[in-house]
Formats: sequence, structure tokens, C-alpha cells
Amino acid sequence: MTETVFTYAAPGLKFGRGASDEIGWDVHQLCRGEQGDARRVLLVTDPGVAATGHPDRIAGQMRARGLEVVVHAGARVEPTDASLEAAVAFARDAGPFDAVVAVGGGSSIDTAKAVDLMLTNPGSLMDYVNAPVGAGRAPEHPLLPLIAVPTTTGTGAESTTICVLDVLALKVKTGISHARLRPTLAVVDPDLTMTQPAMVTASAGMDILCHALESWTARWYADFDAKRPEQRVPYCGANPIADMWAEKSLTLLAGAFRRAVHDGSDAEAREQMALAATFAGLGFGNAGVHVPHACAYPVAGRVRDYRPEGYPVDEPIVPHGMAVVMTAPAAFTLTHDASPERHRRAAELLGGTGEPLPDVLRGLMRDVGLPSGLAELGYGAADVDDLVAGALQQQRLLATAPVAVTAEDLAAVFAGSLEHW
Repeated sequence: MTETVFTYAAPGLKFGRGASDEIGWDVHQLCRGEQGDARRVLLVTDPGVAATGHPDRIAGQMRARGLEVVVHAGARVEPTDASLEAAVAFARDAGPFDAVVAVGGGSSIDTAKAVDLMLTNPGSLMDYVNAPVGAGRAPEHPLLPLIAVPTTTGTGAESTTICVLDVLALKVKTGISHARLRPTLAVVDPDLTMTQPAMVTASAGMDILCHALESWTARWYADFDAKRPEQRVPYCGANPIADMWAEKSLTLLAGAFRRAVHDGSDAEAREQMALAATFAGLGFGNAGVHVPHACAYPVAGRVRDYRPEGYPVDEPIVPHGMAVVMTAPAAFTLTHDASPERHRRAAELLGGTGEPLPDVLRGLMRDVGLPSGLAELGYGAADVDDLVAGALQQQRLLATAPVAVTAEDLAAVFAGSLEHW
């Protein structure tokens, strides 16, 4: 039998300029109950975001409501198992807490998810990391209320059930996935994104794009085998509700992406990008992502010495959105025949005038100043087998692809992504 049921879930959402000014009130409302109001809050951010002053301002607003706020400003851009364990140790020493607030990009929000998980559940971090990298254990207990305040437009972490991390010893990026990791409330304030550097806007924007495209082209929910209730997972495949969010996200990107990259002061473009990120998160957070994200994890996890403009320069990184889109043109060539009409429609939504979707993507990548391919990130033909091995570990993502993906398919995707122009 095949599946007849799809699921949909989302956090509470507060969107608009100035929304971050109300978090003190929001925390009180979310934490009221039989145990009394919240008194102690952990705020998680990273050094770069802390330097903007937004976390201090938000902490001050909570303190004005009588809350005691402890700030952890040590979240790492592109979190690792080591950085998450350090954040957990900090929180355990400074706790207990009644709520967690994350202010920053996906890295800060994912760090807050991991901290919240480990403050409320037993075991080690690797117990909860997705199999086969970790044990894939499900949380036994509810998490503390988590309020996610994104300062970048792209990751969708404020909407999703996923925490992404690099496992340093294995040189692979993977994740923790469970419905209990979904934030309680997403507070999306476009004003917080105005200071994003151009390359951060470009990279994070490509994450929006791939979230929308991958959920739009994912395996249809009714094509999966039927599941029992306890077998259902957050990523259930493309479905009518996720389609609606993905389509709207792609339309917004077509009008705003280039503008936001080339003129960071364009408030309207910034707001449309924030909406696009929110809509894409609401879509892929339920439908799922597939080949480009599976390929992105080893691309980011095996980086040698690439240091992109606008990011911390103390160590090499390939930002997540950049890693995802590098293989997207070749990946959508692979998946095209599974749903040609969806791939054509996606190209049209992005402003294409008859070109295949991979060509539309390459043009957008070039226009926003991204690297020309994996070779510019330091990879060559000799790295393909190693990248394939890393991507094959992402079976949770590959299962959502609309085609059965083999090692040979992945090798063709990586080889076809070394140079785009």
C-alpha cells in the first residue's frame, strides 16, 4: 500500500519590522502555566551578530520585563559537534532556564536547538544525531520553549525540526531531526537583516532558493509506502500545502534576490527576502529537501582552505547555502525526468523565459557573485569519490528525492558541478 496521509506543522510566527521589540512580552506569554512565569532565559547568539547590538537590545527588553537573561555569544558559524558540546556545557553550568531565545542566523538557531535538547533530555549529543552517523535517538521529553529570531534570510531554521552540524572526526555535515526541535515561535524582523554583507545575502538566499526548489520537486507524499503513525517523520514529501509555500517563495525570490545582494539598503527587497525565507521554511520543513542538500554536507564538511568574503576568516568554511547551490544545477538535471512540468514551472517562477532550470540557476548564481563551481572552492576530480561517500551518508535526505539516487548518479552530479561557467 502507498501513503494516503501527509502531515504539516509550523511554529507560531510573528513577522514584520519591529517584531523583535516584543520578545519580552512573547516569552512571558509562552511560558505562563502551572509552574509560573518564566524567570530565567538563555539567549544564544554568535560573536558577529553580538557585534551588531541586536542581542543586547533584545536581552535588555526581556530584562525590562523582569526576566533574568544569560547570554551565550559563542555559537560557531557552521556549528560542529565540538561547538555544540561547548554551548551545552555553558548552558548546564549557567542553568536552569525556563526558555531559550536564539538571535542570529541558522548557526545560532541550530546551536540553541541542540542546547535545548540536551538541557531537557539524557544522553550525549551523538545519541540524537541522525543514523548512520549517530544513533538517531528520539527525544524522550519535551523541550523548553524556544523563540527563534533570524538575522539572516535563508536557513529557515526558525521554522524547521532540524539542527545541522559538522562532525569533525568524520569530516561530514549531518543533523538531528525531530519534531520537538521545531521552535515554539519564530520572530522574523526584516530590520535585523539590513546589515548582512553581500556574500552572506547571496549564500543564504541560495539556501532559500534550494529549500523551495527541493521541496517543490521532492517525491510526492503519496508515492511513499504507507506508514504507521509512529513511523511518520517531519519530511513527508511534496504535498499541496508545501507546494503553495514553495511557489510563493520562488516568486518573491525572482523579484528581490538580485536587488537585496546588490543594494543591501533596499528595505523592500530585504522584507521580500525575509518573507521568501519564511515561506520556504514552512514548505521544506514539511516536504523535505533532497539531492542538493545531501551533496552540500560533504562539500562543507571537507573544506580545506576556502574563506568567503563577509564571513569569519579565522578558519576555512563553505557557507551552507553556497555548498547547497554548487551542485543544484546538476542535481536538477538528474531529477528532471521525474517531473518535467515541475522543473519547467520552477524555471518560469524564477523569471526564466524558456531556459532549462539548471541554466536559470547558473545565471542567478553568476548574477549574485557566487563562485563558479566546486573547483573555485578547492575541489577537483580527485575529490569526487570522497564527496560521494559523504553524500551517501545522507539517506534521510536522499529518500526524499523523486528518483532513486545511486553512487554513480552522485558522482555525475559532483563532476558536473566542478565548473559552471
